[in-house]
Amino acid sequence: MLGDYRIQGRRATDIAADVERAVACGGLEPGQTLPPLRELAGELGVNPNTVAAAYRLLRDRGVIETAGRKGSRIRPRPVTTYRDQVSLAVPAGTVNLAAGNPDPRLLPPLAAALTAAGAAADREPVLYGHPAADPELIELAAAGFQADGLPDDAYAVTAGALDAIDRTLASHLRPGDAVVIEDPAWASLVDLLPAHGLRALPVAIDDEGPLPGSVAAALAAGARAMVITSRAQNPTGAALTARRAAELRAVLARHPEVMLLEDDHGHGITELPYHPVVCDADRRPVNSQWMVVRSTAKAFGPDLRLAVVAGDRQTVDRVLGRQRLDTGWVSHLLQRTTVELWRTVGPSPAGVADAYRERREALLTALARHGLRGHGRSGVNVWVPVPDETGVVVGLLQRGWAVVPGARFRLQSPPGIRITVARLDPADAPRLAADLAEVLGAGTGSRQI
Repeated sequence: MLGDYRIQGRRATDIAADVERAVACGGLEPGQTLPPLRELAGELGVNPNTVAAAYRLLRDRGVIETAGRKGSRIRPRPVTTYRDQVSLAVPAGTVNLAAGNPDPRLLPPLAAALTAAGAAADREPVLYGHPAADPELIELAAAGFQADGLPDDAYAVTAGALDAIDRTLASHLRPGDAVVIEDPAWASLVDLLPAHGLRALPVAIDDEGPLPGSVAAALAAGARAMVITSRAQNPTGAALTARRAAELRAVLARHPEVMLLEDDHGHGITELPYHPVVCDADRRPVNSQWMVVRSTAKAFGPDLRLAVVAGDRQTVDRVLGRQRLDTGWVSHLLQRTTVELWRTVGPSPAGVADAYRERREALLTALARHGLRGHGRSGVNVWVPVPDETGVVVGLLQRGWAVVPGARFRLQSPPGIRITVARLDPADAPRLAADLAEVLGAGTGSRQI
C-alpha cells in the first residue's frame, strides 16, 4: 500500500504534516492508497477520529482525495508537486514552444519607466500608512474598464492575476465548495483549487468560450463560484464572443449568488474586443459578487508582478483586507512603472497583437493544409487535439520542437498539445506542421483529428 514508508504522529496535525512531508520529498507518490482509518489508528495507537481528522486536513489542503470504497489516496497531482514545477527538458538547438512566455522582443523597454518610478519614490517615499494603490494607476485602469462597459464600482491592485483569484476564492469560499472552471484550463488555477480544499467542476469549451449547457449543468450541481477567461484562454486561445457572453449571462442570471471571476489576462496582446459576462449592456451586474482581472504579464513581462481588478465593493474590500494581513500592498515602484508604461506605450503596445495573430494564423493555416485542426482565436497559444500526447511530444522533440502535453491543463477533456507561438517565426510554421503531421501519421489531405 505505502511500501516501506510508515506514517508517524499522535495528533491529527502531526499525522497530516508527516504525510505532506512524505509527498513533498517523494516518500509517498501520487496515486498511493493510504491505510484505512482504523488500521492506521491501530498502528499509531490513537483514536480513529484522530486519523479521520488528519485525512480531512489532507483533503482540504489538496494532498489526498477520497476514492469511494477504495479509501483515500494521494492525489495524482498533489498541491506539493504543482504542475508548473514539472518542466520539459529542452535540448540545445530545440525551438522552445513550451514555455508559455511572451516574446521578449515585443516587450516594451523598462529602463525609462523604472527610472521615472524611482525618481517618484525619491521625491515621495512610500511608507507605512500610504494608500495601497497608486491613484493614477487606478484612474488609468478604471478608464479602461469603463470604456469596456463595466460598472464603476471598486478597484484594487494585486500581485498578478493568480494572486487576485487566490485572494478572492479564499475570502469567499470554504473547503469543500465547488468552483466551475474551463476544461482544459490554466494549470495554475487547476492547482490552486485543491490548495484551498475546493472542488473543480470542469465545463467544456470551444473557440468562443465555455459552452452554456455545460455551465448550466455545473451551476445546477451547486457551484459557489465560476472562473472564466475572457480572451487568450490558456491553453486553447479561446475568446468570448458577444453571442457567447450573452448566453452565459442568461445562464448565470439564474444563479445570482454565484461568485463570478473573469480573467482578462489577454488584455493588451489581442486584437479581439472584450465582451463582459459580469454585466449587461446597461452595466448592471449579473451576479451580486463579481470581479474582472487584468494582468500586465503578457504585455509588459511576467516579472512585472501586477494586475488591476474591478469588482463589486464587498469583493474588492475582502481582497484588500486579506492583502493588508500579509504583503500589505503591491510595491509602488511596480505600480509607478506600470503607470509610466501606460502613459508612454499604452496598455496595448503597438504591433504586439498583430504579431501574435500573424504567428497563430500561420500555424493554423499550415496545420489545415495537412488536414489537422488547431484552435487559437487569440493570445499566444494554439491547441491541437491529438490521440496520444506523450508520443506526439516526444516525436516533435526528436524533430527539434518542444511543446507541452495537454495533461497539464486537462481534467476530463480529450487529449491535446499546447504550442506557444509567441516566438514562432511564421516562416517556420509549415515545417512544424509537416513534422506534426509526420508524427501523427496524418499526411497531407488526411482527415482532421
